[in-house]
Amino acid sequence: METLYSSFLPKQNTSSFRIHHQNSNPKPKIKANSSLTTFHPTKANPPSKKLILQKRRNQSFVATILNKLDDLICNFLDLPLRPSIDPKHVLAGGLAPVDELSPTACTVVEGSLPPCLDGAYIRNGPNPQFIPNGPYHFLDGDGMLHLIKISQGKVTFCCRYVSTHKHAAERDAGYPFVPSVFSSFNGAVASAARAALLAARVLTGQFDPINHGFGAANTSLALISGRLYALCESDLPYAVDITADGDIKTLGRHDFGATDPITTMTAHPKIDRITGEAFAFAYNIEAPFLSFFRIDSGGVKQKNVPIFSMNGFSCAHDFAVTANYAVFFDIQITVNPWWILRGRSPAGADAERVPRVGIIPRYAVDERDMRWVEAPGLNVLHCANAWEEEGGAAITLVASNAAAVENLLERVDLAELTLEKITVNVEAATVERRPLSKKPLDFAVINPAYAAKENRYVYAVVIGMQAGVGVVKLDLSMEDGGDCTVASRLYGPGCYGGEPFFVAREPNNPTAAEDDGYLVAYVHDENAKESRFVVMDAKSSTLEIVAAVKLPQRVPGGFHGLFVSESHLHKM
Repeated sequence: METLYSSFLPKQNTSSFRIHHQNSNPKPKIKANSSLTTFHPTKANPPSKKLILQKRRNQSFVATILNKLDDLICNFLDLPLRPSIDPKHVLAGGLAPVDELSPTACTVVEGSLPPCLDGAYIRNGPNPQFIPNGPYHFLDGDGMLHLIKISQGKVTFCCRYVSTHKHAAERDAGYPFVPSVFSSFNGAVASAARAALLAARVLTGQFDPINHGFGAANTSLALISGRLYALCESDLPYAVDITADGDIKTLGRHDFGATDPITTMTAHPKIDRITGEAFAFAYNIEAPFLSFFRIDSGGVKQKNVPIFSMNGFSCAHDFAVTANYAVFFDIQITVNPWWILRGRSPAGADAERVPRVGIIPRYAVDERDMRWVEAPGLNVLHCANAWEEEGGAAITLVASNAAAVENLLERVDLAELTLEKITVNVEAATVERRPLSKKPLDFAVINPAYAAKENRYVYAVVIGMQAGVGVVKLDLSMEDGGDCTVASRLYGPGCYGGEPFFVAREPNNPTAAEDDGYLVAYVHDENAKESRFVVMDAKSSTLEIVAAVKLPQRVPGGFHGLFVSESHLHKM
């Protein structure tokens, strides 16, 4: 959502394929017809050591002055910090940041790991490298990837920061200075002062968001055209690699060879497992507020489809793709720069806005066939799956909805998150909804083999005050209303866990039952001060834990992850 800042910057030239490196000088060249990462450094006369040392001293002096000015803003200009942006509150307990850890051997302390888990489970989440002196929101932290690698019973764990430009610039300055749309606008005077300081850091060369972006890459991961990416919606994806010994390496910021310039991309692209294509979107603070695009199976971005009928800025976090359509959500969360003049964050809920669902053919070249259907009260956060029914006349979705959307950015547990089955009648322009559980649920996942196809089972996180407190299994075939829960597991007092991921027991068996597999997740026990990687039997009525690995370091609360099989790791 930091699109608010990028909209005021000159548009980046993205006319050729490249993966951008922030710490290379000069910039490396990339083979023009490769969707992977082959680097060819250019030859140049390097500057003298004396010149380099002098430049570093000058930058260090300027950084020290600007850091002191930033401290003054935090100490004297900021309004009193609300709990949702007070780092002493936000970064307490399970959300306290952790250090990087190189690959470290782990022990299986319960059960045995199924052979289908040979590969790597990797999860993304915010983990600030510096504890801020001023306001901080839980969505602000630097992206850190937590990886567990399994190979023939041997297990290693590793966590590394995604090496973004934001991370590198703040590391060099020794200070967390990149503003956030969620927290930094804490009073009109403080907002103006922070904007001036950011301009000073850009002018002095400390920070170059125009050419290198400023996202934290802290939200999710995706496999696109065989390459693994860390994503957040305020920047381009960052390509990452998993080494043979289970380490994580950031390869660089990637634009998929875009001829239509893009500077941001959704954290939730949809991958067609049959065609190998990826579908994605970007939103913007100015018209067109939404742009839809496709990345072909070779990893090359196709032309944008601007959606001018999105008549205002909407912070839609997710969308859906079926066999023939893409489905967008025009929700009430927005960014309004005028709110800054009132001393409040520009990000928030617009109560007067009526949510809508938009449907467009997924291979559309323009928006002439876009259809919008009003859906009052529907503020979709995450979409687990979507498919077509009645020959495409209706689209069914399974998605989480924030009923009390005004609380979403302040306290997630008060946002009244519900998981719903939503049916959109395309011809009649109607939306029907029914809740799937009485529990507050989000971070719902399915068997990935059923993406964009009708599925029966959904697995979702039970939302507690600070994080997930358990997992439930829902059976969508229970059409008699009420609660569709058929299995559940609560982690217990003082325990929390994140989004699970479904791994099939026999991934290449087309006759296997949809729920024949395992749920994997990180779970932390605050009482025992111990984090584990747990494996749950997805067919069990209690989601029985069949294996657990004790981790060498606490895993803080995070967002989205995925599993990559060992065979795919070799291909990468």
